[in-house]
Amino acid sequence: MSIPDYQTLLLPLLRLAVADKARTLIQAEQLLADEFALSEAERNARLPSGQQTVLRNRVGWASFYLTRAELLVKPKRGVFFTTDAGRRLVESGKRELSVEDLMANPRFAEFYRSRSAPDTDATGETAVSERTPDEALQDAYEVLRKELAAELQDRLQRGSPAFFEQVVVDLLVAMGYGGSRQDAGERIGKSGDGGIDGIIKEDRLGLDTIYVQAKRWQGSVGRPDIQKFVGALQGQRARKGVFMTTSTFSSDARAYVTNIDTKVVLLDGDEIADLMIDHGVGVTPVATFIVKRIDSDYFEESQ
Repeated sequence: MSIPDYQTLLLPLLRLAVADKARTLIQAEQLLADEFALSEAERNARLPSGQQTVLRNRVGWASFYLTRAELLVKPKRGVFFTTDAGRRLVESGKRELSVEDLMANPRFAEFYRSRSAPDTDATGETAVSERTPDEALQDAYEVLRKELAAELQDRLQRGSPAFFEQVVVDLLVAMGYGGSRQDAGERIGKSGDGGIDGIIKEDRLGLDTIYVQAKRWQGSVGRPDIQKFVGALQGQRARKGVFMTTSTFSSDARAYVTNIDTKVVLLDGDEIADLMIDHGVGVTPVATFIVKRIDSDYFEESQ
């Protein structure tokens, strides 16, 4: 079974409060996971940010909306109790609950409709999303990131081989390899020795070296190309290598590097674009949004 959305969790969460089975969100999360028979993978699935599980995020937002609708009350963060209104709703035998039902509370309706840039349907009415605000924000971020990655790959494909080698240098240095850009730049693209485009330091102290192959190709890179690179590494008595291409690697090529003693990392166009975004190579920030939460310790009054 898939992880229920936050609206599906509204009534089950309220029932737990009425039955006095849960008083904290952590307790509720565990009980709801059992009620919906979620697998371990579903219980542990995390938001794209990695900072919170999907289930905890959805339980948290369900409890927030129930509180704003005055069906739950939270005396302190993470702890909740049912209200008389919440108890009456459960005892009425209602079989499901949605945000539209919560609109019956005028204060909740005013709060929900006053959100910044709310979604609207074709009639202009406020549309209810199945995603939590956290999920909507991160979904939007993922869309923007994918569009940026696609544009980066297009730019790399249209650039010259020499430019791609420059990108490789900048990326490896940004990731902490090669010491300085000047030092790394003197090596990449200079060797041309038997399938090796260059050599770069593994760390700033130069305790080990990594041999690099950087190819701006259109077609898929196959196993023979990787075997040639590995042969060049062995000829240099090298233990580590990175093969980077703007295209893709065949399944045979990826399987081959997992069965050899030499450590070879394959980075295709998708992976290079992701690393460029992560390490700020060829991209620049447009806007920064800081999402904040209540500091519960701040509001704890001394006795």
